[in-house]
Amino acid sequence: MRLWPFARRADVLPLPSEDLLETEARLREAADDVLVVRERQIRGPVIIFRGDLQVAHERALDALLARFAPLGYTPILKRDGDGVIVQAWPALDAGQRPQRTRALVLFALTLVSTFLAGGYFVGSDTFDQFRTLPFPGWLVSGTPFAVTLLTILGVHEFGHYFTARHYGASVSLPYFIPMPPIYLPTLGVIPTFGTLGAVIRMRSLVRDRNALFDIAAAGPLAGLLVAIPALILGLMWSRVVPATGEHGFGGFGHSLFTRLFVYLRFGSVEGLDVVTHPMADAAWVGCFVTALNLFPVGQLDGGRIAYAMSAKRHRALGVTTWVVLLALGALTGSVNWFVWAALLFFLVGFDHSPPLDDLTPLTPWRRLLGVACLLLSILLIPPIPL
Repeated sequence: MRLWPFARRADVLPLPSEDLLETEARLREAADDVLVVRERQIRGPVIIFRGDLQVAHERALDALLARFAPLGYTPILKRDGDGVIVQAWPALDAGQRPQRTRALVLFALTLVSTFLAGGYFVGSDTFDQFRTLPFPGWLVSGTPFAVTLLTILGVHEFGHYFTARHYGASVSLPYFIPMPPIYLPTLGVIPTFGTLGAVIRMRSLVRDRNALFDIAAAGPLAGLLVAIPALILGLMWSRVVPATGEHGFGGFGHSLFTRLFVYLRFGSVEGLDVVTHPMADAAWVGCFVTALNLFPVGQLDGGRIAYAMSAKRHRALGVTTWVVLLALGALTGSVNWFVWAALLFFLVGFDHSPPLDDLTPLTPWRRLLGVACLLLSILLIPPIPL
């Protein structure tokens, strides 16, 4: 799922004014042969220098990183007309010990909850026969769904993880989020997908927009490399029946993407329902999660891709996407879009932290791939999800 936001900068308390003035003087001295300072400003805990670089910005960033670190600050370079802005932020604690035990416990709980959820997805002649076994034996019936979904989500998250490590960014292990079936006295057991996905915590800023783009895009693209073969194989083991609206994708909702694969497998299914194999169900969930993460909002994967493509248009694109979700909910009558819009507004937001080097532009081939990723979210999303 999305990369977890950086530690909130607003939580960093500024030093007393006299200490800030002394720190500002030391930072300016450290940048003396790199930046000609025309103006300086202290904004909360952040010290801002406006001026002109004396060397190429790549060399300037390397020099400032080395010189600001002993002072407990991290430089961020941004464009300012013909000059540059150097923002000195209090350094994040990138040396936190990895929480391996927490990650393993959460994964174990997610493993159990996903197998519980998988038990509600029928359609596998091989595994459905295990439903007659007493608990916990009947959990085996959830294997096709659980293994497929966890593989898609795991490959997605480790796509982020290994790409971030490749670029030298400090990043946590994936934290999977379990979601067991819900029991209500009036309705009984309400099955879920067993998980709300997973998150990765970034503990340091990435170097530039190209690195930011690669880290963001690696997750969805890696996950789809598993989801698409799983969808094809799952549909090969599926069948069609007269339409009742209660089977397979008929109960979920078709995207343009799944409609294409259903058509390639069965042809026209007008008046029919597809009784899907649990592997196809899990692939649908994987594609749906990928689509949600590719929305160009805040620090979702799509939001990071959008920021790498255009930092100036990032917020406007996120707000526009949010309005579109509200409109989609109103037009389709699906409350799911209102719920997702509320989550985006209150939990994700529309802002994004800049990379250390906000001057280096995105390469042309990455820009084309970014457009393809944003279009992919449209193909993957069903108008009425559930």
